[in-house]
Amino acid sequence: MKAYTNDAAVEDAYGKAKEIYANFGTNTGKVIKAALDIPLSVHCWQGDDVTGFEGSQGLGGNGILATGNYPGRARSGDELRSDAEFAFSLIPGKKRFNMHSLYAETGDIKIGRDVLEPEHFRKWMNWSKKKKIPLDYNPSFFSHPLAGDATLSSADPKVRKFWIRHAISSRQIASAFGENQGTPSVNDIWVPDGLKDLPADRLAPRERLRDALDEALAVKLPAGTITDAVECKLFGIGSEAYVVGSHEFYMGYAAKKQISLCLDTGHFHPTETIGDKISALLLFVPRLLIHFSRGLRWDSDHVVIFSDDTRDVCREIVRTKSLDRVDIALDYFDASINRIAAWAIGARSLRKALLEALLEPHKLLRDAENSGRYHERLALMEEFKTLPFAAIWDKLCLDASAPVGTGWLSAVDAYEKEVLSKRH
Repeated sequence: MKAYTNDAAVEDAYGKAKEIYANFGTNTGKVIKAALDIPLSVHCWQGDDVTGFEGSQGLGGNGILATGNYPGRARSGDELRSDAEFAFSLIPGKKRFNMHSLYAETGDIKIGRDVLEPEHFRKWMNWSKKKKIPLDYNPSFFSHPLAGDATLSSADPKVRKFWIRHAISSRQIASAFGENQGTPSVNDIWVPDGLKDLPADRLAPRERLRDALDEALAVKLPAGTITDAVECKLFGIGSEAYVVGSHEFYMGYAAKKQISLCLDTGHFHPTETIGDKISALLLFVPRLLIHFSRGLRWDSDHVVIFSDDTRDVCREIVRTKSLDRVDIALDYFDASINRIAAWAIGARSLRKALLEALLEPHKLLRDAENSGRYHERLALMEEFKTLPFAAIWDKLCLDASAPVGTGWLSAVDAYEKEVLSKRH
């Protein structure tokens, strides 16, 4: 598909839109630069359906499922890195790359997850440094013989100890990433522990999870190399009745330990948005990690789109002036469509929502609110919805040397024919 416009048309539309926004006190040039400077942590696992390089044939475990068999998924580290680089060329602005432990490259040697070391990610760290793409990290508490109903909360001491060692190993690897790249690596702990039907004892598993996390987080690592985060979930497939690591559990834990709390936009009730939680939680935790996903009925991991939920969360981050305390990441996996396109759609939609939030003349909204002119506040909110935002977005893409409009689709088609179609 060809681009629907050219550079001259983009500049012309931008010039007119710039004047309109200026009437509301918004400097679009500064906003574009600010929007491009926000790093988005793009998730590696969209490129291969969370399969990894351990020899597994597919994803397994409570609360997590990838569906579809679109051809061309990455089968090795080299293919995944190549696909990611191409996807990055379609996504404007700063990027990071988010890893899971099952993407270690150990050659022909089978290495247990509890004894993985930074050296097993040497190729990733070299790539990161060469491409100037910082890495984030996640321990993988799924797709493993010891990942049944429970991992860190398991009543079996041997199982629990294995996963504690894995959590410690993961923190050490993330710290090595941070040291290698010169910026902290965000290490996000999510465990799928839970039950399909009603439990008789909700307390004991949470006590075990608390104690296991305490042990893993007690290991001291070099300052400035790692940001520890914990992530909640309401329910998942196989854990509909009870999730050990609920929102309340991790909210309390993060506040007590003064670590980052991760909110995944697909991990709450379908009628619940996390936008309202941000200002409340930032009063009590040092940082937030937002995983942008899209919940749809029973699944929490659809491709992010420019939806009201995505926009609401981005607006709240900007309105609370919290960009320096919020790490922003993508987390979804769709195996039913072209995986490069899935990366591009989600990341472009998220960057677009951040741009829109930064463009909002929120000083005018606050002034109206503080003066008790609530009718004016509401009227302005409605007027701002139809400002010529698309022209600013096109200019952002142009400035970042990223495809404007739908022009990137033809590049994806070409990559599919030349690269992805040859994978069997």
